[in-house]
Amino acid sequence: MLTKLEQSKSRWGGQNQVVDDWLQERQAVLVAYCDLIGLYPIESSDKSLPNARHIQRFCQRLMDYISASHFEIFHDVIEQCQEKGPEDKRNAEKIFPLLNHSTDLALTFNDKFAEVNTTDLPENFDIQLASLGRALEERFNHEDQLLAMLYRY
Repeated sequence: MLTKLEQSKSRWGGQNQVVDDWLQERQAVLVAYCDLIGLYPIESSDKSLPNARHIQRFCQRLMDYISASHFEIFHDVIEQCQEKGPEDKRNAEKIFPLLNHSTDLALTFNDKFAEVNTTDLPENFDIQLASLGRALEERFNHEDQLLAMLYRY
């Protein structure tokens, strides 16, 4: 996912400040996710459950990203696609419902874990985190399809 993010940033970065900020938020989510799954342990080399602060940081970044996507970015994307023509608008409208699955998973994950103590984590925390990770990867791919439609020449 981090490699794809770098490709997205190099491909579409610098063309629009809103998109640049959005991709930066995506990076913050990915870094926090990698911290949770133990790819980049910040404070410890211990591979046990993440601490509550890391979970809260991830949930906050995730909610910031989801909120920016839905309340700032997607509206602008629809408008720009509409300006490009009815085919782009139809294509964008087909992609948006596909994003709802990851949004729902993100909101559910946040509701369950944003305020939880590490000692209260359910046994299937890692399974839920992995499921969310797959949904985010799919979401990022769909979002990149939208960006590709906006910036094709």
